[in-house]
Amino acid sequence: MKPMAHLGVGIGWRPEIAGAVEGLPGLDWVEVVAENICPGHLPESLLRLLERGVRVVPHGVSLGIGGADRPDPAGLAALGERAVALGAPLVTEHIAFVRTSSVAPGPVLEAGHLLPVPRTRDALDVLCANVRIAQDALPVPLALENIAALVSWPGEELTEAQFLTELVERTGVRLLIDVANLHTNRVNRGEDPVAVLDGIPLEALAYVHVAGGVERGGVWHDTHAHPVPEAVLEVLAELRARVDPPGVLLERDDEFPGGAELAGELAAIRGVLGGRGPAGAVPRPPFRRSPGLLPGPRASHAGEAGGGSAPADAEDSALDAARTRVGIGQAALLSALVAGTPVPEGFDRQRVRVQARSLAAKRAGIVAGLAPELPRILGGEDAYREAFLGYARHRPMTGGYRRDAMDFAEHLLVRDLPADPAARRRLTLWWRDRAGQRPPRRAVRWARALVGRAA
Repeated sequence: MKPMAHLGVGIGWRPEIAGAVEGLPGLDWVEVVAENICPGHLPESLLRLLERGVRVVPHGVSLGIGGADRPDPAGLAALGERAVALGAPLVTEHIAFVRTSSVAPGPVLEAGHLLPVPRTRDALDVLCANVRIAQDALPVPLALENIAALVSWPGEELTEAQFLTELVERTGVRLLIDVANLHTNRVNRGEDPVAVLDGIPLEALAYVHVAGGVERGGVWHDTHAHPVPEAVLEVLAELRARVDPPGVLLERDDEFPGGAELAGELAAIRGVLGGRGPAGAVPRPPFRRSPGLLPGPRASHAGEAGGGSAPADAEDSALDAARTRVGIGQAALLSALVAGTPVPEGFDRQRVRVQARSLAAKRAGIVAGLAPELPRILGGEDAYREAFLGYARHRPMTGGYRRDAMDFAEHLLVRDLPADPAARRRLTLWWRDRAGQRPPRRAVRWARALVGRAA
């Protein structure tokens, strides 16, 4: 595997902190959420950074490459288009699924969040096949990020390190290691970050994410809205003791501080990389994989080209069967999280309920950000959140957040809500301005309300 281009120390570019990012001293590069930019109309701030020679890397969040379906060709084309427009040396995504598969029964459900892939042979076979499809379609190398998780899949067959190692060996994909996610999984799932770092092929490292979070009730929430804690810097120091990372990036997605605080966090990261890490980080020799993990001849896996005697159609059939099994399992979990269906057997029910509440709260926040008029119409943030969470409890998102805002408004109007006539008139006008049609007539509202109660 060729060495990764050196990136240095960077920060996630967000519109809310664009000015502060431009003013940060010694900034080497930035990462931008791929779905939030248009190649033909790049923000002026990004253009200025590019003119200064600051590298910009697109980071995708919606591909769902760990899902049971093959990657969406349009999504891959869009990701590649952004890489070309930015002159990026690579693109990145997540080892996650974000929606149900077409092989599962019922409508496609959107999580609005990155959900963990089961560490099973089936899921690994599907992921490897999807990664190869993506690699063939993208104009630059792909790196995949380990994610934070609150729930664990029952019946997992591989550790995190084994899963990532086989993924790299079978596809040649690079890794984006998020040390904050390693810390999150230590708290929430009892997984040792050091064991992960000792077991993965760090020569495949593309770069590193660092972010903050908060612990509530024994659960670590990877918020990207809090300062980076010492525990996450300690994991970064453990990684630095094994390898000199090509790049390290600070993520901040909410509750944005001023430029001075961001500069201080970047300075702390540079201190760890320069060997002035948190107390307690133990220097270690450079990581070397054991002979048993070196690439070499291996048994053929379903859908993997070459190296096997099974006919291609048999491999395709086996991969299709694996996609179906993975898709049904993912649909059962996602339906429990966003549609209120029973928690699948083997999952920690309490953790699933915590995750469901977290997803609904995140959904409410994003919809309020896209449609800030809704909280005002409904009488404030608390009234809005109560109404939205009641709506979301049994109404999964199926068409993105803007569609979700419209569906929420219609959900209220169908039920003759809000109760205040003036607020209801304002909501009706808001809905009509965006829908381009009249709200449902009273007879239709009654019929829909009856159907909703019957369900």
